[in-house]
Amino acid sequence: MLKKPQKKKVLSKLIPPKNRVAVIGSGSWATALVKILNDNNVRVLWYIRNPDVCQHIEEKRNNPNYLSAVYFKKRKLTLSASINAVIEAADIVFFAIPSIYLLQELNKLTVPLKGKVIVSAIKGVIPEKLTLIGTYFHETYQIRWDNIGVIAGPCHAEEIAMERLSYLTVASQNLLLAKTLSRLLANTYVRVKQSNDVIGIEYATMLKNVYAIAAGIAHGLNYGDNFQSVLMSNAIREMKRFIREVYRLKRDINNAAYLGDLLVTGYSIFSRNRTFGNMVGKGYGVRAAQLEMNMVAEGYFASKSAKRIANSFQTKTPIIDAVYSVLYERKKARKVFARLAKKLD
Repeated sequence: MLKKPQKKKVLSKLIPPKNRVAVIGSGSWATALVKILNDNNVRVLWYIRNPDVCQHIEEKRNNPNYLSAVYFKKRKLTLSASINAVIEAADIVFFAIPSIYLLQELNKLTVPLKGKVIVSAIKGVIPEKLTLIGTYFHETYQIRWDNIGVIAGPCHAEEIAMERLSYLTVASQNLLLAKTLSRLLANTYVRVKQSNDVIGIEYATMLKNVYAIAAGIAHGLNYGDNFQSVLMSNAIREMKRFIREVYRLKRDINNAAYLGDLLVTGYSIFSRNRTFGNMVGKGYGVRAAQLEMNMVAEGYFASKSAKRIANSFQTKTPIIDAVYSVLYERKKARKVFARLAKKLD
């Protein structure tokens, strides 16, 4: 179920900046990535599933549904409602769609992915397979590990739209690829660092959304800042245990891609997972909270995946267990969190 990438000598050469870059997705994070690349004068092939949204951006230069205050340089954009046309023309492909929709989009492919650089900006595993995004591309499409990259925060799309100073981590087993991708993304409002922990960072991007839901539920139940700080302290230790069990590698869990991303997702007003959890804590049913939001709270799906993976490794994860109990077993949030509070230290 969970396979580690094979360690081998990296053969890939540094990718020249002139290579064609594609972004797959039209949500807030995809839009933010296009903005970064657009501001950096990178020509972008942009796949947008809805032809009406494509036409709107062509005419008005902004995404009507997400980060609509952002306006693009049209001369640097090529838009298409055909995923095949975009991927066929690209050398570097950024995937920035919710993990629950990835297979649906990939099933449309009639052109090969092999030989292309694949960059995952997706937070979570593929729920149907409990497989990390990078692992899925490697095993299903024979993408070499040294042609796979992963992007992590802490970096809310809304703050990218406002050009507030933000930080990204690019992970790849190919350090030259990580540096090339960093150059594509770095600018006056985005700082980028590199990592080789592809697997660990992918798990961290999944888990932080689960912990953000926990923080939201606690807030909705009227727990205060003192409790929230202890919850987050326990969450980073739980994340460390989880990732260590599934993929052992020397890493500093206090780095931005782990602790930093956890904190911003757990505390920020822009966090959709915290917002979703807050609604559940206030008494909304899960379905009602989902319908109220116009964006996907990936932590909902991630909590089920995380619970199953933790069980398979017999890892102690009381916070994940609590979130799962509330969301999937429909247990009363107040009672579940009262029991959780006794387990935190």
